[in-house]
Amino acid sequence: MSFPTHRPRRLRRNETLRRMVRETVLQPSDFIYPLFVVEGRGVKKPVSAMPGVFNLSVELAVEEARQAWALGVPSVILFGIPDHKDATGSAAWAKDGIVQKAIRAIKDAIPELQVMADVCLCEYTDHGHCGVIVDGEVHNDQTLPLLTQMAVSCAQAGADVIAPSDMMDGRIGAIRKGLDESGFSSVPILSYAAKYASGFYGPFREAAQSAPRFGDRRGYQMDPANVREALKEVQLDLDEGADMVMVKPALSYLDVIRAVRERFDVPLAAYNVSGEYAMVRAAAQHGWIDYERVMLEVLTSIRRAGADLILTYHALDAARLLNG
Repeated sequence: MSFPTHRPRRLRRNETLRRMVRETVLQPSDFIYPLFVVEGRGVKKPVSAMPGVFNLSVELAVEEARQAWALGVPSVILFGIPDHKDATGSAAWAKDGIVQKAIRAIKDAIPELQVMADVCLCEYTDHGHCGVIVDGEVHNDQTLPLLTQMAVSCAQAGADVIAPSDMMDGRIGAIRKGLDESGFSSVPILSYAAKYASGFYGPFREAAQSAPRFGDRRGYQMDPANVREALKEVQLDLDEGADMVMVKPALSYLDVIRAVRERFDVPLAAYNVSGEYAMVRAAAQHGWIDYERVMLEVLTSIRRAGADLILTYHALDAARLLNG
């Protein structure tokens, strides 16, 4: 038999054949679309570091969510930016809070769309940290009741999924108990289980107006050097009642996504975060890369690593391409 015996190129000869043998399939139903919601009407404020991303008033957030649903994107996750902030982030659990109003409006307009509520205090506190400050540090145990109040308030507004992102120890157990005792035992929790203290969050902090006024978040977010700790965090959150888990960020943590996928048989999400999005957008604007091609390559890599769901600001662009 002539050399070479094996010719893998036989299966790469045309696009139809490549598609038939493709191992990882990307589709719009894999995506969760983040939205930033603000008070007012007719507000569509561009986020300078994230081209194509805006702070939206509620009625415009509803229209954006409607577009997502029409393109086959099954879920949005909401981040609220209130007009008033205080030391405890009390607007986070207000019945008429910005995120609660957005949840109700989107669920009224598109009942089938799955609305996720990010639960964290950083957008609501005047100091920009994710919890109560005591003696210059975020106090873990004093923060838990406030996160629980926010989670219950969002569930009361109609949130389909509660997604705690604060990284306080024990918060999944506290929120699960609070939801169950308030009559929301059927509302699942998507835990930001392995959330790293990353430099890729900068553009988000502009969008959510949540940059810390002092210090940083390395005291409660994970060290980027650690993988075994991520597995421990996931196990703890599952033991406390999490239904789904997340790794954040995605691109620099594909090995963590793979490790979590191999260890745990639960739905796994990954957050393709603001800095990752901004890098692709900026390079494309300079003509250095093909935006559409690189965007799909990035998202495919996250799925290939093992993520079932991808939170991504690319969601609508990617869905349009995948829909042909």
